[in-house]
Amino acid sequence: MSEFRTESDSMGELQVPTEALYQAQTQRAVNNFRISDLVMPKQFITALAYIKQAAAQSNNELGHLSKNKALLIERACQEIIDGQHLEHFPIDVFQTGSGTSTNMNANEVIATLASRYGDEVIHPNDDVNMGQSSNDVIPTTIAVSSVINVVYELFPALDQLSQTLERKKSEVGDIVKTGRTHLMDAMPVTFAQTLSTWQHQVDTAMAGIRFSLDGVSALAQGGTAVGTGINADPLFAEQFCKNLSANVGVRFTPSKNFFYNIGSQDAIVALSGQLKVLAVAQMKIANDLRWMNSGPLAGLGEIELEALQPGSSIMPGKVNPVIPEAAAMVSAQVIGNDATITVAGQSGNFELNVMLPVIAYNILQSIELLANSSQALADKAIRSFKVNQTNIDKALAKNPILVTALNPVIGYAKAAKIAKQAYQEGRPILDIAEQETDLSRSELETLLNPAKLTQGGL
Repeated sequence: MSEFRTESDSMGELQVPTEALYQAQTQRAVNNFRISDLVMPKQFITALAYIKQAAAQSNNELGHLSKNKALLIERACQEIIDGQHLEHFPIDVFQTGSGTSTNMNANEVIATLASRYGDEVIHPNDDVNMGQSSNDVIPTTIAVSSVINVVYELFPALDQLSQTLERKKSEVGDIVKTGRTHLMDAMPVTFAQTLSTWQHQVDTAMAGIRFSLDGVSALAQGGTAVGTGINADPLFAEQFCKNLSANVGVRFTPSKNFFYNIGSQDAIVALSGQLKVLAVAQMKIANDLRWMNSGPLAGLGEIELEALQPGSSIMPGKVNPVIPEAAAMVSAQVIGNDATITVAGQSGNFELNVMLPVIAYNILQSIELLANSSQALADKAIRSFKVNQTNIDKALAKNPILVTALNPVIGYAKAAKIAKQAYQEGRPILDIAEQETDLSRSELETLLNPAKLTQGGL
């Protein structure tokens, strides 16, 4: 058997691998775009198949595509949704800015599969792409794939992280530790207060992401080439969103302005910005964990993270905070992805944004990385860390900043003198205050009680 077959399109003939499900236009893209080893993500291809499936259903229901052809197309799409045939989507991310090559790749693969199932020839353009253009399909696919993966992957991971923090608060929340500002000793806080900061960051970031999905869920599909809806049934957009929502399990609506969705990617830029907020929150959580775990002898040593693997190829017994480090790197990547998406979002030239594939790749990577790292932080860092009570109590007893509580009683200047003396002599603030003031030890113990100081007030 020959390794190649001859296919043709409007530009002529060319050779395509015999076993390939795609046809001529995909092969031209493979030949033209040898830029990287990056291809469109699985999540994107899955969403694209959902879109072609809903389009076939809608075109049949509106009387433009025969029932038989629609069923054949739907069957082919379902196989792709189920994870089959992904090797037949080989086009580089760095391709034509509209993503036309990937749209035609899907049209050709689906047409080939559908034609094999029945006794009709299914045409990539006339049947699979009916009532559509790459210019509305690819923006729609970016939106749909983003929403699916936020709803089904990221939100469950963030819920798990928030719930893990809540459980950890109930486990160690009453323990009082030295607070720090500028990385220097400050007034005491409880573990519950520290953990509540992290939890509120996660919950607030999730709320921002959820809010941004309202804009992302309003789809370009139906606008076709430039937003006018040429060659699409006027009822197509509404019917398409109805079918897609039922198939995916998430509500989608037609955009109120197709020109907006095709000419810009502002909604995705906004979603990326909210993902960046989450990345910044995750970076803080990861770094706080690293600092609190530092040592075990020469650092803060307030907590002990779960030992997951040897930390050095040369220093026996060394264990590193690998999960927080991985999470911090994810945050850096997501922040970088947001910069790429921001620049790409500016490339809406007149009626079409022409950096769609790189937007798709980066937004989906950000969602996936944040979902996975959030779950790792919950399962392998926060859930299992242990508090080193001895180190915490030792640092707290000698913390000269506790003298702040005496300001209303003895004044700032006197309190500052006591704090400096306690620090210089390495003695507990309680002992120095008893020596340098007229307050009794019992009065000082009440005023300087770290647990009481975490409650604020006078």
